[in-house]
Amino acid sequence: MAGVETALKEALTIDGALGAALVDMGSGMALGTLGHSADLDLTLAAAGSTDLVRATLRANELQGRTGEAMEDILTTLTHQYHLIRPLTGAGGEGLFLYLVLDRSRANLAMARHHIRRVESGLTV
Repeated sequence: MAGVETALKEALTIDGALGAALVDMGSGMALGTLGHSADLDLTLAAAGSTDLVRATLRANELQGRTGEAMEDILTTLTHQYHLIRPLTGAGGEGLFLYLVLDRSRANLAMARHHIRRVESGLTV
C-alpha cells in the first residue's frame, strides 16, 4: 500500500500529467500536492474543485440518485483535462484525487484507468 507522497508520484507517471493532489472534501485543503508546472496552483485548484465535488454530490442527491457512486468528474479545458476521483477505499472516504493533464499529450481513458490503480493502492 502506498502513502500519499508515493501515490502522487505514481499519478505523475501518467502520460501528460502536470500535477496531482490529494484533497479533503470537508475542508478543501490539499493533504499533499505534487506537480511540475510553474503556472499550476494545486492548492487553489484543490479548494475550487471541492466546491465542484460537493455540488455534484448534492445534485445527485436532489435527483434521488443516492445509490449511485460518483466514479469521477472531468473538466475539459482548451489545453488541459482536470480529473477528480473520490476515494472509496478504507480510510479514504471524504477525500479525492485531483489530477491535471496536458490535453495534447494525455490519453484520457488510460489516465482514468491509471488513477483507479493509484486509488486502489493508496493508504491514508
